[in-house]
Amino acid sequence: MSERRDYYEVLGVGRDADAADLKRAYRKLALELHPDRNPGDKAAEARFKEASEAYQVLSDPEKRGLYDRFGHEGPRGMGFGGFANVGDIFSAFGDIFSDMFGGFPGFGGGSGRASRGADLEVRVDLTLAEAATGVTKEIKVRRRVACKDCSGTGAAPGSGRERCPQCGGHGQVVHRQGFLMIQTTCPVCHGEGAVIHRPCPTCKGGGLVAAEESLQVTILAGVDDGATLRLGGRGEAAPGGGQPGNLYVTLRVASDPRFERDGADLHTLVMLSFPQAALGAAVKVPSLAGDIEVTVPAGTQPGDTQNLRGKGMPHLQGRGSGDLVVHFKLVVPKSLSPEQEQALRAYASAGGDQVEPPSERGGFWRKKKK
Repeated sequence: MSERRDYYEVLGVGRDADAADLKRAYRKLALELHPDRNPGDKAAEARFKEASEAYQVLSDPEKRGLYDRFGHEGPRGMGFGGFANVGDIFSAFGDIFSDMFGGFPGFGGGSGRASRGADLEVRVDLTLAEAATGVTKEIKVRRRVACKDCSGTGAAPGSGRERCPQCGGHGQVVHRQGFLMIQTTCPVCHGEGAVIHRPCPTCKGGGLVAAEESLQVTILAGVDDGATLRLGGRGEAAPGGGQPGNLYVTLRVASDPRFERDGADLHTLVMLSFPQAALGAAVKVPSLAGDIEVTVPAGTQPGDTQNLRGKGMPHLQGRGSGDLVVHFKLVVPKSLSPEQEQALRAYASAGGDQVEPPSERGGFWRKKKK
């Protein structure tokens, strides 16, 4: 499709459609546009994929929420990039197609369960700042893809796969044991129903070769450590043109020594001296956007907090951001200058506080004594 249409428009439903409305609309379109009903019709196949993508997003509450807020880029940022092929659609909505077509994803014989490629997993490391703003990362994936020389068939150019003479192409053979008929996987073709007499020299008949690919992954602002993105069809290819596996991208958000994260809220610790806590002060507080000045009210107690609204992490599925919670801690100096000790003793005396006598190890009082 040259221009991506609104998903609600694709399915012909309103933006308030519930799960039953969405499923009913998709079933109608899937029945009309199914590839077996429209052989060779590329336009119908494209609309079939478009409708399936729309249903995949709108039937998932999380993806739908992202789509309603950010449009097509919302689900894409969480790893949904549509379907790689028709087989991927049949696998995703097997229950719907089973209901429609009597247990088979397609009309044309066979179970529709071609071999599936292996899933892959990669890790992407993010700083807390990158998780807060969103970022596009380039990742390199080494996976098996269809051999170009044989187009993934495994047969040498100029030849092809031939029907297995043992099972007649069924992939299963039947044995009689007394009164019982037992069906097992064909030992010659291993259930594929076809054999290769001239293997492709490039892939040695496997149909797949190893390749390294670079992918751009868009990560939305607000992701948390351990979140996983699913890139459909970006795993390993399957022999014989089956459904490729998926690529799962696990996000690792590095800790920041300035903050403790709690969902969308950030917590930070600010040290105060006794005069700052007692008299009030203006102090620098770290934030994701740089240091900001915060007014500490007079009489602040150790353990008091101050909430800076909207200065935390952005909400992944909603508007706005969490809070930056500033925790105040009183720092008691381990040593004092003579002037500081004199002033502090005067303060204690004015308040009637009992304190230890002056230190004999030095300082102002020892000098005075001498």
